Amino acid sequence: VAGEMPDPEPGPGEVRVRIAVSSVNPTDVKRRREGRELGRFARIVPDNDGAGTIDRVGAGVPASRFGERVWVFGAQAGRPFGTAAEYTCVPARFAIPLPDNASFADGACLGVPAVTAHRCLFADGPVRDRAVLVSGGAGRVGAYAVRMAKRAGAFVIATASSPAKLAALKDLGADVALDYRAEDLAGAVMAATRGQGVARVVEAAFGANIALAPKLLAPNGVVASYASDATPEPKIPFGPLMVLNATLRLVFIYGMPEGAQNSAFADITEMLAAGALEHRVGARFPLARLASAHEAIERGAATGSVLVDI
Repeated sequence: VAGEMPDPEPGPGEVRVRIAVSSVNPTDVKRRREGRELGRFARIVPDNDGAGTIDRVGAGVPASRFGERVWVFGAQAGRPFGTAAEYTCVPARFAIPLPDNASFADGACLGVPAVTAHRCLFADGPVRDRAVLVSGGAGRVGAYAVRMAKRAGAFVIATASSPAKLAALKDLGADVALDYRAEDLAGAVMAATRGQGVARVVEAAFGANIALAPKLLAPNGVVASYASDATPEPKIPFGPLMVLNATLRLVFIYGMPEGAQNSAFADITEMLAAGALEHRVGARFPLARLASAHEAIERGAATGSVLVDI
């Protein structure tokens, strides 16, 4: 329901952002559909990501931040009022300066998918000269992960499900693009790595793919996963993974250490300024049609970011 409510005021350590563009992610749809915070707040304005201009600062925030163009992270994570509104208030560090060469739409695309990709790739150290497998590379997180891994000097293998998506992965910079429906995907990965396996897996479907991991993971490798929608309580091949001394990293970006979040914000902004990130917009809606934006993701009708113009 679209309507009017009082403008929010920033608390200590917060800034108020006049939102230009909001973004809807699958996590926003899940949060709404599952009613994660309905028992905590009387009213909720959805969406975590967006971009706009700081128009008010709270106590303890330098006045110099007034007027900054910013991209916003985690506006509705454990809080009632997200970016699907004219104004939102967030902790000052969650409003990250937007480079001059980036549009508000560029900034709104980042947040959840870019920070997730960064965490999956770099939580366990550099990836330079290492083989990285990006599962579902054509998705929101996957596409950013391919770009980030390649820029960081990795040998990048990415998977998708159609010739068009596989071609898109090559355009993003993947060294090898594989159809994840292939009969011997593990064999193809091992062939691409000359039998060494991959040091890092960015996994979009943990439960569906974890049984395959021991067949393509290098010793001391890491499977970093941010979703397991189809199999929420997966069976894990403990023995084969143990022999590899493998690490399983489950990624929830809102609970990351503050230092890791800040590092992700800085790296992503640097890549944005360098023009090293490609943003794909799958659909765009006005604020009055926010429900349609959520439905577009529920139907799987948008392969890129779903933006909402405020």
